[in-house]
Amino acid sequence: MRNGVLFLFVVLLAIIPLIFLNNAEFGGADGKVEEAILEVAPDYEPWFHAIWEPPSGEIESLLFSLQAALGAIIIGYVIGYGKARKKYSSSKQYHNE
Repeated sequence: MRNGVLFLFVVLLAIIPLIFLNNAEFGGADGKVEEAILEVAPDYEPWFHAIWEPPSGEIESLLFSLQAALGAIIIGYVIGYGKARKKYSSSKQYHNE
């Protein structure tokens, strides 16, 4: 029951902004920072440039999605490993007595 409520909450958290802000442009933080810097100092010259820039926005989105998926897999593995370790270490403790 609790997992179902949490799942519903996450789904609503993802859908509600899309419903209420249907024509909004969801830009990244880097674009907003660039705008803010240009407002404050229009002659600012970046001191760092990317080593490699993806050829298109779709490839950039793909790489970002892969990075997010890999991070989710690692986090899920660590959480699952910790839960299983806790579960099996407590069951071993009862069998040794």
